[in-house]
This record gives sequence, C-alpha cells and structure tokens, in this order.
Amino acid sequence: RRVTVFMAGPIFANIILADEINRTPPKTQAALLQAMQEKEVTAGGKTYQLEQPFFVLATQNPIDQEGTYPLPEAQKDRFLLNTFIGYPSTTEEEQIVERTTSNAIPAIEPVCDREAVLAFQKVVRAIPVSRHVTGYAVDLVRATRPSEDNPRAFIREQVAWGAGPRASQALIMCAKCRAALDGRINVSCNDVRQLALPVLRHRLAPSFVAEAEGIRSDDIIKRLLQEVQERADA
Repeated sequence: RRVTVFMAGPIFANIILADEINRTPPKTQAALLQAMQEKEVTAGGKTYQLEQPFFVLATQNPIDQEGTYPLPEAQKDRFLLNTFIGYPSTTEEEQIVERTTSNAIPAIEPVCDREAVLAFQKVVRAIPVSRHVTGYAVDLVRATRPSEDNPRAFIREQVAWGAGPRASQALIMCAKCRAALDGRINVSCNDVRQLALPVLRHRLAPSFVAEAEGIRSDDIIKRLLQEVQERADA
C-alpha cells in the first residue's frame, strides 16, 4: 500500500537564509509568514513545531522587477530589521575576487551552538529598560501614524500608514541588544535612535504625495527623530 511520508525541508533549520525573497511566489511567502510568526509549519493538515532558536535572514533584489513578487506588508512587519547593502569597498571587492577565483577551500568552524544562542537571547531579554526609554520608543512609533490624534502635518501628508506595535517591540529589543553588545546593562534613548532607521523603514509606507516628491521613508524617520522629544526621566 502507498504511504505518505512527510519530509522536513530547509524551513526546519534554526537559521534560514532566503536569497532574493521577492522571487518567492506568494504561496511560499504565506507559509514563511506562518513560520516566522507562529514558529510552526502546517502541511497535509498537520502542524509541526519549529525548533528554537528560529530566525530568517533574507535579501531582496531592488533592481529586477521581472519575475518578482512584492512582499506583503504583514510579512515585512515580521522582519526585525531592514538594512541596505551597497557595493563593497575596493579592498573588500579585491578580497572577494581573490577568494572566489582560486582553488582555496575555506575552513568553516562553528562559533557557538544552539544552547548558547538561546542563553544569549535570555540575557538580552533580562536587561532592564527605564520607563522613559520605553515611552520614547512608543512615542516615536506612534508619531509615524497619520491616523493618530493630532498627527504632525508632514506625517498626515507624507505617510499612507504608519508602524504598528511590533515596531515599538523591535525598537526596545534591538536597543537592549545594542546595549549588551556594548557591555552595558542600561538602555538609553540614544540606543533607540540608533536603531530607528532599520527598525522603522520597512514598517511605514510613504504616501503618493511623498513618492512624487522623492521623499523616502528614511527621510520621514530622520525628521521624526529631530522632532520627537524624550520623556522626562521619572
């Protein structure tokens, strides 16, 4: 008799590297969204839990349009950060050419294991954050929303929709991580400011007016960083 056997694919790894994710068809992106949000995969009516830690690193091709599928806004929101990768420097490009045009095989060794990553995550989450820092992060995110009470005039004109609560969560988590990497146990508003661009740029959408004037999400965020003031330290 025939038997159906489930074969776990690459999504069941701890770290997923998705190259040019905007070439992935919408059905696959929907499945990836479930994995990123719920940490589970459903196939054949059965749900499988993903092993922790689980996170996705992805690239998008910003040039090609043929054969690409724009990521849904809900899926973008699940990515913690959005950073730009430009051309390498002269030295970096020379190293790339040298390493990839010879017979040398690099020796790859692990730098940490699964338990270490989980332990690091717990350490970062345990870092305390003052109420005025959390308040500053929330104020910054709420200021991106044209639907909020009394939004700034340029936000009402230049933003179609602003960032949601996941942006506030991401700002604080990233600020905690930045403080930990710097050897500090205190998180400052400056940590929040330093992470504002990569955390927010993919979570707000410029309006048609802004796009027509060449105004990008980065420009809007930089202006907000100048105008949104810190709360008084209680």
